[in-house]
Amino acid sequence: MALNILGISAYYHDSAAALLADGSLCAAAQEERFTRKKHDASFPARALDFCLREGGLGLQDIDRIVFYDKPLLKFERLLETYFSFAPRGLRSFMAALPVWLQEKLLLKATLRKEIAAIAGIPAKRVPPLLFNQHHLSHAASAFYPSPFRRAVVLCLDGVGEWATATAWLGEGRDLRPLWEIGFPHSLGLLYSAFTYYAGFKVNSGEYKLMGLAPYGEPRYAERIREQLIDVKEDGSFRLNMRYFDFATGLRMTNARFHRLFGGPPRTPEGPLGQREMDLARSVQEVVEGVVLRIVRSLRREQGEGNLCLAGGVALNCVANGRILRESGFQRLWIQPAAGDAGGALGAALSAWHQHLGRARTPNPQDSMAGAYLGPGYDREEIRAALAGEGAAFEELEDDQLRPRVAELLAAGKVVGWFQGRMEFGPRALGNRSILGDPRNPDMQTNMNLKIKQRESFRPFAPAVKAEAAADWFQLDAPSPYMLLVAPVRESAEAPAHGGGEGFERLKAVRGRIPAVTHVDHSARVQTVHRETNPGFHSLLDQFERRTGCPVLVNTSFNVRGEPIVCSPLDAWKCFLRTEMDCLAIGNFLLEKPRQPRRSIEAARREAFPPD
Repeated sequence: MALNILGISAYYHDSAAALLADGSLCAAAQEERFTRKKHDASFPARALDFCLREGGLGLQDIDRIVFYDKPLLKFERLLETYFSFAPRGLRSFMAALPVWLQEKLLLKATLRKEIAAIAGIPAKRVPPLLFNQHHLSHAASAFYPSPFRRAVVLCLDGVGEWATATAWLGEGRDLRPLWEIGFPHSLGLLYSAFTYYAGFKVNSGEYKLMGLAPYGEPRYAERIREQLIDVKEDGSFRLNMRYFDFATGLRMTNARFHRLFGGPPRTPEGPLGQREMDLARSVQEVVEGVVLRIVRSLRREQGEGNLCLAGGVALNCVANGRILRESGFQRLWIQPAAGDAGGALGAALSAWHQHLGRARTPNPQDSMAGAYLGPGYDREEIRAALAGEGAAFEELEDDQLRPRVAELLAAGKVVGWFQGRMEFGPRALGNRSILGDPRNPDMQTNMNLKIKQRESFRPFAPAVKAEAAADWFQLDAPSPYMLLVAPVRESAEAPAHGGGEGFERLKAVRGRIPAVTHVDHSARVQTVHRETNPGFHSLLDQFERRTGCPVLVNTSFNVRGEPIVCSPLDAWKCFLRTEMDCLAIGNFLLEKPRQPRRSIEAARREAFPPD
């Protein structure tokens, strides 16, 4: 008899649900994609409902529901932290305590109520509910879907219940803990402190800080090492909490931190100066150094050649690239939904292999199905959605659509590409993407300002045919989830920054694919494999036939402040409100000049209502 397990993450960062159908990953999605609220942390009702529908199951078919962490341990940490720092943080403690007493400590009852409401059944009929430790959920999400029979697993994030960094040894179905570092000493929170100080939003602006780093110099790196963090030879570390306020207050940094770095935090949306660039570069360099010490120590101590990563810090693809090149591990696998959303998957996998004791047979590719685990829409559903909006479209078969889109891209058009099942995790991997020609030197600025509506300094990623990746990038490993940064091969011998300081570096010529080559001549590479995404691979092939270039700009199909699009209607609205030229959605091709003017104006009024 088949056993079905639902994993849930909720209430902290990115809520999500994942379904294992008799041990196979059937579906996974973040709640934000359905509610259209970026980083939605509410109970993942819509994501859970999608998982059940995708599996053809009702709640009565579910054998276990697993939550991704243990709230009582988090409450213990809250109490002990405030007692340790008392009387500092009293106001923050008094504000948090009622919420915990009324909601978080009653989480089991809350979850039962929410789940029962989806199925329309009494709460007492909800399947058995289990709670997994936060870092065990991360570790399970990294090891169990990996292609390795045996591997070291490293999890680094802000904080779970107590742990901020853990190491594990995975073998078969077993995960054995090796060590942990506990709160408040956290690489994730150190990075987030600088995210906050640079004027970006914590838990979402870390990508911006990483993208800003190559514009700066590491002028503050020694100050960080001397004053903020004590790192041992094996990579273990402690933060100097005299400079931070996150343990007891509502801010990341305090006045002492601000004096150390020459002034108050940048005002959000205020001008970015050389100080912010240098701070970003400095903390990036420090964090990379600590992570490398940790992984090299694990390599020496365990003698294992395979490494798996999860936790929010595993989304730092610059550090990941250095791990691949410099750690001594032969093979690296990173969970594509490395943050809290992936905890839902890890919780379900942990229950299957550890709680139920089910065997594990690694997939030589991996068991994530390319991360294409969200909703997909058939031809009739897409046609109905477009017709209902009065859209003007052509219907083309696959062998007509891909050459046509390749021609449009080669002509300099920007194309929304909506195909197959939506990706799980923060990256668009060729199913909910905006695509452009990487050879165009103006493409980065145009896509940032006119389409993505975000800061012009932020880099774009290249999607490249897997078999051609080594010809274009100094990368000798697959990178299907866009989680590794590597030098661009043609630009590798160029000056480190192409001359100038700060944003002047954007003007430097950066090889044959400037739109995806960052100012330090690196790129966050996605290798596209025929086996996992034949449609996207075919498009790249068609583009190469016309241009000699097997690379496309690939950025997520959304605009600043919104989640990646999920449904055909989401894609249609995003297409209309931006300067995107074309939309290829399923087997339908839409060109902007042919769309009803009233629809374009309505979409833009909805996105940008008059004051």
